[in-house]
Amino acid sequence: MPKKSNTKNVKRRNSDEDHLPPKQSRVKHSNVPSPLCFHSPVSLFESLIHPMGTEQFFRDYWEKKPLHLKRSDPSTASYYQSLFQLSDLLSLCSQGLEYYRDINVVRCINGKKKVLNKEGQVKKSVLSKNLVQNKATIQFHQPQRFKDELWRIQEKLECFFGALVGSNIYITPQESQGLPAHYDDVEVFILQLEGQKHWLLYSPTVPLAAEYSVESEDRIGSPTHDITLKAGDLLYFPRGTIHQAKTPPEEDHSTHLTLSTYQKMSWGDLLLDIFPSLLCDKSRTQLSLREGMPRRLLLGSSEGLDTSRRLAAGLRSLADEMLTGMPEVRSTHMKRDFIMNRLPPYSQEKLLTPPGKMPALEDTVCLRFKDHIVITVEPSREITDEAAVMVVFVLHSLRNQRESHMMGENCDEDVDISRGLQFPLSHLQALRQLQQVEQLPVTQLQLHTQEDKLNLVLALWSESLLVVL
Repeated sequence: MPKKSNTKNVKRRNSDEDHLPPKQSRVKHSNVPSPLCFHSPVSLFESLIHPMGTEQFFRDYWEKKPLHLKRSDPSTASYYQSLFQLSDLLSLCSQGLEYYRDINVVRCINGKKKVLNKEGQVKKSVLSKNLVQNKATIQFHQPQRFKDELWRIQEKLECFFGALVGSNIYITPQESQGLPAHYDDVEVFILQLEGQKHWLLYSPTVPLAAEYSVESEDRIGSPTHDITLKAGDLLYFPRGTIHQAKTPPEEDHSTHLTLSTYQKMSWGDLLLDIFPSLLCDKSRTQLSLREGMPRRLLLGSSEGLDTSRRLAAGLRSLADEMLTGMPEVRSTHMKRDFIMNRLPPYSQEKLLTPPGKMPALEDTVCLRFKDHIVITVEPSREITDEAAVMVVFVLHSLRNQRESHMMGENCDEDVDISRGLQFPLSHLQALRQLQQVEQLPVTQLQLHTQEDKLNLVLALWSESLLVVL
């Protein structure tokens, strides 16, 4: 399950340095040919679930049932093995990995999870002892911080899903199990990297990961899927699927990678995000929503059917207007959380240097990194005595730091605000133009003056979000 940020966003430096501190030294990727296609987010996902088609996957499996894809091609198995191995983890121990933050050492004993973590930094000799002598599973958090190829894969998947994608490595010795039967609140893709692992998936599953606790084996039902993953295989199961895994006796150890996504991405989460602004806007125009509540309602003196009917009438009126497209539905907090916490674009070059020539009115331009940009309409952050003015924010992930991806570190709001551009509300249509087309002459931007058109493209170019063709 991915480690997601709290309500504050992940803290990242705003520098454009492309080097990492010693703790974040990268593990080089081998030259094994990749069976994955990185041409686009769609092509990456299609190649990840090959030979299953994307349309069939979302129609028959997504949020519905597990899928096991067997891979018999030796080159595919070699590629998956190159993504991460036990030797990679042991080499990283010299880079200052810490227990709990980077690594958990766990073992399932009598159906219960036992944590064998020490304090402080991880030593290679102690980690090897836990694996060999204690038969413990090593869980390594967010390996995309160190492995370029995993960064490349997960960045494309975040573009494809429009949601955060976290990962964990699990290394389990022979005849051992790290975690008891449990479920996660995310959609899970398992890639088998080394050896084999035996999985049991249970029925009934928890419907889309509702609140539920697997406390004992008599509550998990019977296994409906008995699966052995081999190197190169892929296993998908929906959130809420109760599962457990064990390395068989013929393997020295087994390594698998979990790719997890769609945490807190439900319709309910979206409603929680958009309803406050919708109700605020509606209250400005509808007198009945500004009328006072009955006296002593908060003391419980006037609660009852009449109160429920009044609230239902207000919500029904709002729902009817939403069907007409007015007022506009605006997701703000979910967009900010996603764009501020996701991976930056995969690149070995500096992203924050403006590309090519400076744009002029006679130029044709296009946006760069479209999948890493979100546009929100929000009240201005400027503090004044007047009513809040609505403005447009262009937020992007180019300044995000790979080494803190999905690590749950907090930052203050000022850092959040600094990672984007602010424009008057009159610029919204022009920005949407740039999002919707492959290229556009600057003079065709839907703005009133030539000066506004030039200032808009200069601001985007300065932020490395636009290039002259």
